[in-house]
Amino acid sequence: MPPAKSAAPAAKTTTSAATKKKGSQPWLHQQGREIQRFGTIRQFPVGLSAETRMYSCERLNQVLADTQILYALYKKHHWLMRGPTFYQLHLLLDKHAGEQLELVDAIAERVQTLGGIAVGDPRHVAELTRVPRPPDGAEEVPAMLSRLLEAHEMILTDAHDAAAKSAAMADDGTNDLLVSQVIRTGELEAWFLAEHLVDTPVVQTDETIKEATKAGGGARR
Repeated sequence: MPPAKSAAPAAKTTTSAATKKKGSQPWLHQQGREIQRFGTIRQFPVGLSAETRMYSCERLNQVLADTQILYALYKKHHWLMRGPTFYQLHLLLDKHAGEQLELVDAIAERVQTLGGIAVGDPRHVAELTRVPRPPDGAEEVPAMLSRLLEAHEMILTDAHDAAAKSAAMADDGTNDLLVSQVIRTGELEAWFLAEHLVDTPVVQTDETIKEATKAGGGARR
C-alpha cells in the first residue's frame, strides 16, 4: 500500500498596496469642481430650442423656490397649530404639505429634463423666494392661514403667467405641469384654507339673523 500523500501546503496570501486600495473603505472627503453652473442649460434632444428651455427653467426655478418655502410654512404651521380647531387643521396642513412636497419633486425634475439646474439648497432657495419670512415664533391661527393663502396666491399668479408663456413657446410639458399640477393643486388647497377663515356662527340666533338681514338690505319677498 503506497504511503498517504501529504496535503499540499496552503498558498501564501499577500496583501499588496493595490489590493488595499480596492478594499471596502470609502474614499472620504472628496472634492470636485462645479460641472454645471446654476442658470445654465445642457443641450438635450427634447425638441425645444435652447431659448425656450432656458426661459422655462428660469420660470420653473422661481416657482420651485416659492413652493419649497410654502412647503416649509405648511410644516411650521402644522407643528405650531393650536386652539379648538387644532386637530382638523393639524391634519389638513400636513396633508397639504405632502402635496406641496410632491410638487417640489415634479418641478425640479422638469428643470432637469430641460437641461437646467434645479434650485435645491435651502440657503439658495431663501435667496430666490419672494414669499415673506414669518416670525420665528407662533402667530395666531388666522394669521397662519392668511400667510399660507398669500403664498398660494403669489405662486398661482406666477404659475398662470408662466403657463401661458410656455404654451406660446410650444413648451407643452412645462405648460402641462404648471396647469395640471401646480395650479390645480394650489387652487384646491387655497379653497380649503379660505373656508376656515369664514366667520360663520355654528347656530343662527335671532340676533345674528337680524344682523344678516340688515346687512343684506332686508328680506326679499
